Amino acid sequence: MKSIINYFIKYHVAVNVIIIAFLLFGTLGLRSLKSSYFPLTESHIVQISAIYPGASPAEIEEGVILKIEDNLKGLRGVERVTSISRENSGSITVEVEEDLDINFMLLEVKNAVDRVPSYPTGMEPLVVSKREPIRSTINFALTAINTSLLDLKKIGRQVENDLRALPGISQINVSGYPDEEIEIAVNENKLLAYGLSFSQVAQAVAKTNIIVTGGRVKTNAEEFLIRANNKFYYADELSNIEVLSLNDGTQILLKDVAEVQDRFSETPNRSYLEDEVLINISVSSTNSEDVISSAETIRNYIQEFNQTNKNIKLEVLNDASITLTERTELLAKNIFQGMLLVLLFLSIFLNSRMAFWVAFGLPVSFLGMFIFAPILGLTINVLSTFGMIIVIGILVDDAIVIAENIYQHYEKGKSPYRAAIDGVLEVLPPVVSAIITTILAFSLFLFLDGRIGEFFGELSVVVMLTLFISLIEALIILPAHLAHSKSL
Repeated sequence: MKSIINYFIKYHVAVNVIIIAFLLFGTLGLRSLKSSYFPLTESHIVQISAIYPGASPAEIEEGVILKIEDNLKGLRGVERVTSISRENSGSITVEVEEDLDINFMLLEVKNAVDRVPSYPTGMEPLVVSKREPIRSTINFALTAINTSLLDLKKIGRQVENDLRALPGISQINVSGYPDEEIEIAVNENKLLAYGLSFSQVAQAVAKTNIIVTGGRVKTNAEEFLIRANNKFYYADELSNIEVLSLNDGTQILLKDVAEVQDRFSETPNRSYLEDEVLINISVSSTNSEDVISSAETIRNYIQEFNQTNKNIKLEVLNDASITLTERTELLAKNIFQGMLLVLLFLSIFLNSRMAFWVAFGLPVSFLGMFIFAPILGLTINVLSTFGMIIVIGILVDDAIVIAENIYQHYEKGKSPYRAAIDGVLEVLPPVVSAIITTILAFSLFLFLDGRIGEFFGELSVVVMLTLFISLIEALIILPAHLAHSKSL
């Protein structure tokens, strides 16, 4: 260690090269870091969804859920299985052990589902998928004056389409209204007048409202695909379905025996903002998307939308990027204040030039950390910035001890070169021990299991990496600067 310290003090140009490298690559690393509200974590959950129209929760449980759970028992790599049975649907959540490949486990769960010998008749195909980790970015409301909920929904869908066209935005959810449905209210007296039954009307609607592929017709020159596309999505289209054809050629249409109308379901799923009905639009981010840039893009869209529409308004309800931006600003403020305090107090007890080189270790340590942060998969989030704020208070401790000891040796009459070497070597064991004990204390977060370990593990990595860079700066860069500057 003595030879390394001696080399960098003797050839201080190498120290300047290291600082330039820290400045260049640290800035590039910082610019390449993504931002997210919480640390990015890989998915460990496989979701199984079952849709069984008309079934009760008990039927879902007995006919679907229990059969799948029996096949999942004993499956290697499955940590926990939970299920929920509802009316018309059910879901099973399979939590996978952290050290296993989620894509491999997805295939294993699909094989277990396929081994079930039979499912109830009328149940839709099961959906087995990996739950992608998404995080809320921004939530805003769409309100309008004297506008019906149906018209407000159409505007909300247009806003959704506009947002999906923006770069870096993929996860959008529009809510605040019940599901739309087509109501067919059959008139019993009209059915009796035409000699029809309710089942005949239902069969006529089911047989006519279809999308079916009928095969292919090949010729010498071309091949034609036969396809019946007769799917209706609005009440006006369904009204003209033929229910019955009389002997005289008269057609009895659906609108002749029933009242067909578009309407919302009876589910009381509505949202209000100050007594005004609203459409809630929430945008989330995936692991590949940046929270701050996505939120800024959406805020610009909201500002432009409100300027071009008078009676329609978009109002931000919750913005996760604000907290993250405030935490980053607090970090920058603390760095500036820390450097100022170091300059002030060391200038009082030592001298201003020495105080400058000690305070210089703060930005150098963070720049060194930013070089390795993208490689380790770190992001700018509330926990990583919290770790940076914590480490500011202990970053310059080793630098202050080394600088003060070098100054003490210089006061004894030694040359700046000899004072730098002797001053560093004298306090080397306690300084290194102090940094190692702090690193070991924060390393305990890496051994926590579950989601807590994933979250606080990033905090500990930030602290340990920054402390390690600060130790290199205090042992190599600081003595070289002190020995060749006018500090001594």
